Amino acid sequence: MPPVSPKRAIHAIERRIALVAGNQHGVITLAQLVEIGLSPRAISHRVAAGRLHRIHRGVYAVGHASLSREGTWIAAVLACGDGAVLSHRSAAMHWGMLRPSDGPTHVTVPTGSGRHKRSGITVHRSSTLLTSQTTIWGRIPVTKPTRTLADLRRTVPTKGYRRALRQAEFLRLPIDTPTDRTRSKQEADFLALCRRHRIPPPEVNRKLGPYTVDFLWRAERLVVEADSWSAHGGRLAYHEDRERDLWLKLRGFEVVRFTHEQITCEPAVVAAALRKLLRVRRAV
Repeated sequence: MPPVSPKRAIHAIERRIALVAGNQHGVITLAQLVEIGLSPRAISHRVAAGRLHRIHRGVYAVGHASLSREGTWIAAVLACGDGAVLSHRSAAMHWGMLRPSDGPTHVTVPTGSGRHKRSGITVHRSSTLLTSQTTIWGRIPVTKPTRTLADLRRTVPTKGYRRALRQAEFLRLPIDTPTDRTRSKQEADFLALCRRHRIPPPEVNRKLGPYTVDFLWRAERLVVEADSWSAHGGRLAYHEDRERDLWLKLRGFEVVRFTHEQITCEPAVVAAALRKLLRVRRAV
């Protein structure tokens, strides 16, 4: 069998580099380059020629240094070693639970592994990270949605966590995280107000006949709607709300509406009104 010409060998290496980088959003590791057949000297030559661009130690962008968000994420994961996965806010953005935003890439590694601190990467070391809690999504190793939400719950404000949870439910991601059933920010804020002021917990988004009510105290036959202008403004919404209120009132339910401004700016007033309403309804 005739020997392979140097030119053909170079073309074969180029194809393998393109294939690996193409499956990794444009990045490749030093170990992968060596496995393909490049020597340290050849790698250094490619860096000097602008054909490889160092992103992290041992991780390079192929062809140009301008990476997509996904390229930045997988570069950070590869830089953190075996077992590393995208996690926390970065994983939530990758799954579509949170909107993309600037900031460091969050990566979780099993305890005892992973590299030292890297620029642009927030490394989380976890003794509870199981392989069953990770997957590959969009060609990036990442924590599964349930683990991602659990990490978020510990590290972001409550509102951010609830926003991510609602979006995960909307996207029908596979999660087994308990949900408070709220569907909007104003509903979440109202439920938080009830907890903060120790109001007996209501049922959330429950069906009554043909309607779904925001909050229901069934024994007291009290319904609360958390209204926003975006959802209830306009002639048709006004008519439908009154039609719903009449249907409920004819069946013995008291319907009370609070605006988002009341819930957020006057929480003590709302809480006092709720206590009185519940007390009065119990006496009926």
